[in-house]
Amino acid sequence: MSADPGNRRFALRAVLWAAVAAILLGYAGLTLWPGLHPTADPGADYGDAFGGAFNLTDQDGRTVTDASLRGRPFAIFFGFTRCAEVCPTTLQTMARLKRDLGPAGANLALVFVSLDRERDTPESIGQYLTLFDTPIIGLTGSAAEIDRIVRAYHVYARKVPVDGGDYVIDHTATVFLMDRTGRFFGTLSHDEADAPKLEKLRRLMAR
Repeated sequence: MSADPGNRRFALRAVLWAAVAAILLGYAGLTLWPGLHPTADPGADYGDAFGGAFNLTDQDGRTVTDASLRGRPFAIFFGFTRCAEVCPTTLQTMARLKRDLGPAGANLALVFVSLDRERDTPESIGQYLTLFDTPIIGLTGSAAEIDRIVRAYHVYARKVPVDGGDYVIDHTATVFLMDRTGRFFGTLSHDEADAPKLEKLRRLMAR
C-alpha cells in the first residue's frame, strides 16, 4: 500500500522547516554574541555585558577607577606575573598591536589586572610590565576589590596547587575591549590571529 500523498507533503514541509530553523539558530549564534565571531561588531546592545565600577591600585601606588579610565578606549586583561605562557604572550601581542595602530595607538590604554594578590605587589607588577616595552597600567587591590572587578567582567579564576607547595592560577585568557565611555565593545581571544584583532582595535579607536 502506498503512503498518502498528503502525509508525504506534511513530512517534507516539517523537514524543510527544521532545516530553516537550524540555519537561523546557527546564524544567531555567530552574530548575537561578539566573542564567538572574530569579525563581529558587538554594537551598543552589549555595552553593559561586561565591566563596571572598580577601585584598584596601579604599579606606582596611584588609585585607578573605572571613571579615571574613561575618555579613551582601553583593553583589559586578567592574569598574574608568574604565568608561564598565556599572560606574557597576550601582553606581548597587545603591545605589538598598540604599536601597529600607529599614532592612534597612543590613545589606547592597555590594562593588566593581577589575579594573584598574595604574591603580586604593585612593585613586582611594575617590574614585570617593563618587559613589554610599552606603557601598560598594572592593577592590584584587596581581595574584595579584585573579586569585584572579576565579577564585573565575568572572569574565571581558580588557584591550582602544584608540586612543592606552590600554585598557579587558571584564568580567562580573553582581552576585553572597552570604548571611551567605559562600555563593552568586544573581545580578543587568545588564539585569534593578529589581523582580525587589529581590525577590531581600529574599529574601537574610531568609535
